[in-house]
Amino acid sequence: MPDGSTLGSAVSALFPGPRKGRGAVSNPAVRFESTAREAFDDGWGSLADLAELPPLPTTLLREAAKSAMAWNDSPDIGFDRSINPYRGCEHGCVYCYARPSHAYVGYSPGLDFETKLLFKPDLPALLEKELRRPGYVAKPVALGANTDPYQPIERTLLLTRQVLEVLERFGHPVTIVTKSAGVLRDLDILTRLARRNLVHVCLSVTTLDAGLARRMEPRAATPARRVAAIRALAAAGVPAGVLAAPMIPGLNDAELERILATCAEAGATRAGYVLLRLPLEIRELFEEWAQAHFPDRAARILALVRETRGGATYDSRFGARQTGTGPYADMLAARFRLAVGRLGLGGARVVSQALDCSQFAPPPEAQAQGRQLELL
Repeated sequence: MPDGSTLGSAVSALFPGPRKGRGAVSNPAVRFESTAREAFDDGWGSLADLAELPPLPTTLLREAAKSAMAWNDSPDIGFDRSINPYRGCEHGCVYCYARPSHAYVGYSPGLDFETKLLFKPDLPALLEKELRRPGYVAKPVALGANTDPYQPIERTLLLTRQVLEVLERFGHPVTIVTKSAGVLRDLDILTRLARRNLVHVCLSVTTLDAGLARRMEPRAATPARRVAAIRALAAAGVPAGVLAAPMIPGLNDAELERILATCAEAGATRAGYVLLRLPLEIRELFEEWAQAHFPDRAARILALVRETRGGATYDSRFGARQTGTGPYADMLAARFRLAVGRLGLGGARVVSQALDCSQFAPPPEAQAQGRQLELL
């Protein structure tokens, strides 16, 4: 008997439409597999009762991580190392650039990405070992660069908080990007890090329209709560910024200036934006999503996306993949420059340079062992 995920994948082609509380419409096959399933109605009416697809539960799976930090040398990313406590993300953003990475562990980038979540319980201990390696040179580490470190499961698993505790003990600088007001739970640690110029927090605000946000990011915090989180961080002395990402042509890009102004008024001091990216399976997922939620605008949205990507749906070149090319993309970039200049916002890409790396110092082993005993 197939499980809920397999069953949902098999019938989604026959009964297309979004599931309540989920972003992706379907569960496309894993691109590394040699076989694929195809929906087929044999005429017996066995699928008649599935016209309303059942809700998909969230399943947590343990992952034995081999390392705590992931490294990159991409020239258009402002950090060279990152920490990701989780694979997959329950927020359900259909456009998430991390979706294709779920295929590396044998799961679909579609509904599996937001329902089959992998967590790394050994991550804090692994991080401590890596930070103690001889010759390690501290530079700002991005927390949650792949998936959100404050997605709903963090409320109970507390992996992100444990990572922050390790970084604080070592005096290691960190940047955080999240769509969750849950970041305020760790305001005590963040405030202490901020006093030492060791942290910057960026809230991703895609739209100020709660109804649109519910379709784009079904399980993320409302836009109002994200703006309130910026306000609370700023009031506590924690440097905060806003990332207007992704900007989707013909859908939410008209809100760019209003997002920046609202967040600047709340206390954001830096800002960035990213144009919609549709690599690998995300193209298919986004097209399904657009047709399901905006059938009257889907063709126009996709046409504008191609206009910003040289006629294709994606351009992977460094320097172009984040901002696109062509008149429409150039206009968006010009609007952003004018807005941040008028609002006095700094650029998000230089955040890492402003943090202090000189305070990094591994604490004595005895102190670390005592802390581990406290957690037992």
